[in-house]
Amino acid sequence: MPHLPTAKAILFDWDNTLVETWPVIHAAMNGTLVEFGRQPWTLEETKTRVRKSMRDAFPELFGDAWEAAGEAFYRHYSRIHLEELIVLKDADLLLRSIQAAGVPMGVVSNKNGGFLRKEANHLNWTPYFSKLVGATDAENDKPALDPVMLALEPMGLSPSTDIWFVGDADIDLACARNAGLTGILVRPEAPTTDEFDGHSPDRYCPNLSALLAAFNEG
Repeated sequence: MPHLPTAKAILFDWDNTLVETWPVIHAAMNGTLVEFGRQPWTLEETKTRVRKSMRDAFPELFGDAWEAAGEAFYRHYSRIHLEELIVLKDADLLLRSIQAAGVPMGVVSNKNGGFLRKEANHLNWTPYFSKLVGATDAENDKPALDPVMLALEPMGLSPSTDIWFVGDADIDLACARNAGLTGILVRPEAPTTDEFDGHSPDRYCPNLSALLAAFNEG
């Protein structure tokens, strides 16, 4: 395992990094696709295709109707997202342990910022984070540098390799690389050799328990 720098701060992705939301995203996405006369996706297609923020992804999918499609997605999503939100195993223990160690945390997500903060409040997790940054909160969305800078601002920190960026997808690692952070991939599936183009993870953890062990190494 490659050595990790001791974390001065940690930024997390949200969806499917700290909470499981694929079933909710999939249902809302398919409701939107069908409403706009498109073929629904399989769950695997949703997992593969949902990466970018809505303002970056929906114009490619829906063309000039992307804003109306966005409203439809949010309508479908808002009906179920809090009731079906699932906390990933060891997430609360991880956050409590990092907080107890005095390491500041933030969230950089491509989920709409309003929904992100509603979910954090619902879980009573808001006090863990210095800043919860979602899509459209910054001038540009992940993988751009802008949301990272916004998340680090209340910590009084600048991007550096001793700040970890933890996520489950290629866009998280691209964001880490763009910002000069240490990128950590957390998901059950191990990364393949050709999966990440120029932004392979600095550490792979199969779950949050392994991430906590990596944090405790420092």
